[in-house]
This record gives sequence, C-alpha cells and structure tokens, in this order.
Amino acid sequence: MSRLLLTLSKIKIHPLFWIVIGISIITAQFKELIMLFLIVLIHELGHVAGAHFFSWRIKNIQLLPFGGVAEMDEHGNRPLKEELIVILAGPIQHIWLVALAFILHESSIISQETFQIFMFHNVVILLFNLLPIWPLDGGKLLFLVFSLKNPFIEAHKLTILFSIVSLLMFIFLILYFEPSQLHSWMIVMFLLFSIIMEWRQRHFLFMRFLLERYYGKRQSISKLKPLVVDETETIHQVLLKFHRGYKHPIIVRKQGKQQTPLDENELLHAYFKDKRTSQPVGELLYSY
Repeated sequence: MSRLLLTLSKIKIHPLFWIVIGISIITAQFKELIMLFLIVLIHELGHVAGAHFFSWRIKNIQLLPFGGVAEMDEHGNRPLKEELIVILAGPIQHIWLVALAFILHESSIISQETFQIFMFHNVVILLFNLLPIWPLDGGKLLFLVFSLKNPFIEAHKLTILFSIVSLLMFIFLILYFEPSQLHSWMIVMFLLFSIIMEWRQRHFLFMRFLLERYYGKRQSISKLKPLVVDETETIHQVLLKFHRGYKHPIIVRKQGKQQTPLDENELLHAYFKDKRTSQPVGELLYSY
C-alpha cells in the first residue's frame, strides 16, 4: 500500500490538462477525454509496474493533455532485457483493456457507441506510442536496437537522428490528412521539443551513464565485451566506445602486442577522480 501511495504521489498533471478539460466540457467531449485519461494513465502505470518489479528508481509520471510520460531515474546501465520488459509493460496494458471493454459491452454495461469510441482511442494510443520517435515507447525500443551493436553515445545519436526523420514523416501525414487539427500540432511540438532537448543534453546523459557505472551500477552488468584499443588512444576516446549492458575489460595494444587487460573501473577512476581525460590509455598500464 505504501508503495502504491508513493507511486501515486509522483503523478504530475500538466496545467494545460485542466484547460483541455474545460474545453472538452464546453464542446461536449468530456467522456472521450476521460477515456483518454484513463487509457494513458493505465499505460504509464504499466511502465511503473515493470520498473517496480526490477527495483528501478521512478522519477515521476507526467500526464499531458495528449498523453503521458513515465520518467525513470536510470541512465542506461540496466540489462537490456530489463529495459525491454519495462518499455513493453506499457503497450501490453492495451490488450487487457480491449478484453475488459469487450466483456463490458457484451454484458450490456456500456453501449455500442461507447465501446467503439473506447476501442478507437485504445488502438490509436497504442499505435502512436509505438512510433519510432523519442521519447515514445517506439523511440526507446529503437534505442535498444541500436544499442545491440553500437556504443552508448552512437546508439543515442542514431536514435535522435532516426526520430527526427520519423517525426518529419509524421508531420507530412498530418499535413495530408488533418492539417487543421490543433491537437495533432500540440503533439508535434511536444515531440520536437523532446528531441531537441535530448540532443542538447546528449553529452550530459553520456556523463550520467559513465558516472552511474563508476558509482555502483556495475553489479547489474554480467556480460563481458572486451575492448581492444591502441595505447595512444586517450581515456576519453576509449570511454566513447562503452556499450550498454556490458562490462568492458580494456585490452591495450602496445607495439602490436596485447597487454594485460585493464578493468573498466580503472579508466573511470582516472577519468572522474584523477581528471586524466586526455591521457593516453597506455599510460595506465604503469599507473595501476
């Protein structure tokens, strides 16, 4: 019960949401708005339930006039399978919502019209969230896919660039089908703002990724992925090669021969504690 109350206390409703409620009452669309609100809330609580299961730190749950976002205080150092489950825990809620709506309809508890409206909004929210645009669930799945083969910073950059292309395609669809819909342009502005902020903060996010590894998240990483680097590469250049979901033994090549591997924490210590950011990694062979 205390965990539930703590979760509910983290729900934050955007001020614009209340304005939209007022407009919906005036335009007789209050019932539809309540449906959207409940669907979005259950979707986000699905993410929260998955995060709680893996003991993730939940920052807050934002409910916007056109959707919601569950923000986690995690920075890319959880196992990729965990992240996949937490991401899919939102969309999977739409399955039982369909089943529930069908039972209520068949039991004559809700009308045919209400059932059809609910089904429409449920499917639209599900498909919209699976668009490959950050910070939607589809964008986060895209980040995971890119992370399978690319270092963190490259996977993050590819996710943002792909999100921009997908958003442009989404804008073209809006221009073709419903250019006068204010609701659609509000969504576009939110997505564009989110992508811009993600791009501007990319170096800060990378530092959080490294700091979290340095200060205690290494125990959650069980897979090893050796990094073979040249002795002349700087510590910073080597850190740019770090992947999500892997611990990296650092194998330094010196005069064509591979030396005894360094632990990744030795690089992180030299980078954050000793501020030796531009030092060649080969010099660490003599320091530890």
